[in-house]
Amino acid sequence: MAAKKYVCKVCGYTHEGNSAPDACPLCKAGSDQFDVVAEAGAEQEEKPKKKGINTNSDFYAIIYAAIVVVIVAILLAGVSSALKPMQDENIRLDKMKQILASLHIADVKDAKAEFEQVVKKDAVIDSNGNEKMATGGFDVANDAITPDNLPIYVCEVDGEEKYVIPMTGQGLWGAIWGYMAVNSDGNSIYGVYFSHASETPGLGAEIAGSKFTSLFDGKNIMDGGEIALQAVKGRLSNEATQVNAISGATITCNGVNAMLKKCLGNYKAFLAAKQQPVTNVETTPCCASDSICSDAGTKSTEE
Repeated sequence: MAAKKYVCKVCGYTHEGNSAPDACPLCKAGSDQFDVVAEAGAEQEEKPKKKGINTNSDFYAIIYAAIVVVIVAILLAGVSSALKPMQDENIRLDKMKQILASLHIADVKDAKAEFEQVVKKDAVIDSNGNEKMATGGFDVANDAITPDNLPIYVCEVDGEEKYVIPMTGQGLWGAIWGYMAVNSDGNSIYGVYFSHASETPGLGAEIAGSKFTSLFDGKNIMDGGEIALQAVKGRLSNEATQVNAISGATITCNGVNAMLKKCLGNYKAFLAAKQQPVTNVETTPCCASDSICSDAGTKSTEE
């Protein structure tokens, strides 16, 4: 039997044997003060090193974080791809609501059905008023509108034809946009819708409020063949083509005016072609005879 090592807890003396000594030869401590350490001659085995990645290292933390980021990115991309059709449909539905709002149609249960009933045609024209495509105007994005690529919405409200024109511009802090509904005479305004990205609440943001947009109802777009519609501060010099600007929102209103002049200017030829032609009035006999009787009437002929 291999001898054991006993160490004195008092002085540290080491004793080898089958049992502890009765007394420590150095400090005379009793056998109860000895502890067994190990068998004499026994070699202490080294603890095996753990195999694998050190989870406490910086390398492990970097790899772990990278894997998590990649997994999250893949999940987000998948969710975004799955939701994109729904997002695109919501964008289209919101655009329909804005166009309907310019026609004073709001708070409908089914905006898509209402839009399809009211909008008879979404054509694309050029700045000369010539039709390029009979359909597809709705799919023209705002940043794709050019003088040769102009969407026009031909609508019918209460049996009367209206034309809705999209508009985009720049306000004080960001983009502004809207839709203008024009009566069949090609000049008088039926309704208008404005919106903005980030104008100041209580000031420039008021362009989207009915208090401002209602001022455009019944106004004329053109005067003397030119775009004259504008919002002005102070007294109006032309009641037919001017509305009162929003107090304290000069830059935003200037942006609205620039938008009206530029965007409506692209449609000037189209609108001019819709305006009533000049008529000549001539006197004609009311009887079959060649002589003009006392009850002679009149008839008008278009040039």
